Formats: sequence, structure tokens, C-alpha cells
Amino acid sequence: MTKPASPKRAPQMTLADTRSFLEALARAHPDAKSDLLYTDNFSLLVAVVMSAQTTDAAVNKVTPALFARAPTPAAMAALTVEEIGQYIRTIGLWQAKARNVHALSVQLVEQHGGEVPRDRASLEALPGVGRKTANVVLNVAFGEAAMAVDTHIFRLGNRTGIAPGKTVREVEDKLVKRIPPDLLRDSHHWLILHGRYVCKARTPDCWRCVAAEWCRAKVKTPPPGLKPSRAAAGATPPAADG
Repeated sequence: MTKPASPKRAPQMTLADTRSFLEALARAHPDAKSDLLYTDNFSLLVAVVMSAQTTDAAVNKVTPALFARAPTPAAMAALTVEEIGQYIRTIGLWQAKARNVHALSVQLVEQHGGEVPRDRASLEALPGVGRKTANVVLNVAFGEAAMAVDTHIFRLGNRTGIAPGKTVREVEDKLVKRIPPDLLRDSHHWLILHGRYVCKARTPDCWRCVAAEWCRAKVKTPPPGLKPSRAAAGATPPAADG
């Protein structure tokens, strides 16, 4: 997996602000869910594997036809790598993904009775499945409070101060530690959507951010046509806890 670029790290939020920040996102995204199209645990797993270094929109264009042809691990395993590849040629790294989807389907049939396992070790033993993919499946398919840190969440963790960290794993561990348990599972979706559509990589839309009040970024992007201003100029922000 490509290592995300290191964004500037803001001071860490207080725990109270972390809750307020996430509750604001929850109000903005009351029905937050994955943008990937899937119908069951297997199609979710395959879609997440295919989404590596590819947009969800691009994956959604190719998976319906593939899943119509091969809706189960056994049916997918019966296809050749080349046949799988014909369905997904428009997405990035399609050749490697075709190999992984075929191999993981074979492994699901041979080792798991054609079912997607719900434990991390078994998931991460599948071809093409790393910690982030396993976390998505555990969270979405099995309802576990797992935090999958993608490029959006890694950026938000550092830019907003909700969980500053040098590595993906450091950000993940901080989020799990600092987010209130009652918000942890759904916060995965809130943060991804916020990073994808508001707190964007190049220029965040701070002026329309529902959680800007608690964000610790020093410079906030103003509405178009206005100059940026420093947040809490002349004031000392509260010390973070946790």
C-alpha cells in the first residue's frame, strides 16, 4: 500500500472537542455508509480489495457485471484470472487485483467453506487484504468498532488534530483510543465522507465545515474571494488530554 503523504500536524484536540467534532459530522451525515456497491460480505470484500488506489466510483462501474457473472466465492474461483481481468480493466492495478480476487476466492472456498471470515488474522491472510481492508470488512460486514484509516482519515487525523500521527497505524491507534466507544464504529464513515467532500486534500472547504469550531488547524480556508485567517488568532488553544 502506498504510504500517504504526511500532512501538517495540528495540535491534538481535547477529548471533549473530539466528541463535539464527531457529533457535528454525525448530524451532517446521519445515514453515512460506504460508497461502494455490494450485496453481501463477499461482494463487499472484493469491492474493497479493488478500491485500493482507485476511486469508489471507478470500482462501482465495473463490479456489477463481475458480480452478476460470479456472485459467490466458488463462482469467482471458477473463472480464470484473465476472465476476471476483462471486467476490471478500467481500474488501477487491475492485473494484480484480478490475481488477488481469484486467489482469495479460492482460499475462501478451500479454507472457509465459501464464507468471509470475521476474524482479523484470517482476513489478513487472504491475498490482497491488508489491515485497512480487514478493518473495513470487520466494521461494515460484522459491525465491529474497527477503524480503517485511508488517505482521507490519515489527512483529517493530522490536519484537524483529532488524532495526529506520523504513520497510518499511529493515527488508527489514536482514533480507537480517543473516540468515545458509542461513536467509534460510525465515525469511520463520517470521517471518510468529510475528508472526501469537505476537508479535501488540496484545499479544504473550511468555510462550509460543520465541525470547524473544534478543528485545531491553524489556518482555515475562507469562502471564495476572501483571504485565509488564522484560527484562534492571538489566543492560546486549550491543552489536549488523552
